[in-house]
Amino acid sequence: MNKKVAVIMGSDSDLPIVKGAISSLKLYEIPVEVHVMSAHRTPEMACEFATKARENGFGVIIAVAGMAAHLAGVIAAHTTLPVIGIPCKSSCSTDIRCIRREYCQ
Repeated sequence: MNKKVAVIMGSDSDLPIVKGAISSLKLYEIPVEVHVMSAHRTPEMACEFATKARENGFGVIIAVAGMAAHLAGVIAAHTTLPVIGIPCKSSCSTDIRCIRREYCQ
């Protein structure tokens, strides 16, 4: 049985960052599932996914989040599978107004 690759994004706006990786996995016929979950907005969902990932057939998890690098760490804390964290800079990650808008609504 081939193990699946999980691609976890903190939000759907992270899709352009991992689109190439998803295409490459599909090109090589590697099973891939893409999910959106946040270490901040849906931490229970992220922890539950990571805890059950091995029994659900995953072999590795790729985690990407634009506003913070916490997602990969949260996922890794709840699984023994390899976790590849992709840090990325959002379009406004260094602007305090964007940070306020994201977290202080």
